[in-house]
Amino acid sequence: MKIYTKTGDAGLTSLYTGERVEKNSLRVQVYGAIDEADSALGLARAFATVDDVREKIFALQKLLPRLMADFASLNREPTITAADVAKLESEMDALENFLPPLREFLIPGNSQGGAFLDLARTITRRAERLCCELAKTEPVHESDRIFLNRLSDYCFLLMRRADLN
Repeated sequence: MKIYTKTGDAGLTSLYTGERVEKNSLRVQVYGAIDEADSALGLARAFATVDDVREKIFALQKLLPRLMADFASLNREPTITAADVAKLESEMDALENFLPPLREFLIPGNSQGGAFLDLARTITRRAERLCCELAKTEPVHESDRIFLNRLSDYCFLLMRRADLN
């Protein structure tokens, strides 16, 4: 099987559930931005010097294909659930309890891993803005929207943890 299919040559792509949509549709832009965030997380993991940060990033990266699949699907139940949101919130609470209080604005770049985590945070924020725009005209699962909102905050907390060392 060849890597190229030629099915997208006219500017259309297939959703996971088979529907054909324009490549620049908001739905495609949302899961494309999540894919970009995943790549930035991969860079963060490759450069992270703190073992638990690498492990947390990897666990997060395992969830992102499910999130992308939710946005690439129509008329299906979400694979990201309220339980996934709760687990992420629990991870965030544990990190916040571990980290010293935040007393000033942070400037990214104290570590390579931390800088890439901040890049992932900003890409995730873009995905969230696109998701909000998409939700004005198409159905978006609440659990996916909330997970995206938490994801950017989680990247920020992971950046702070990475930059402690």
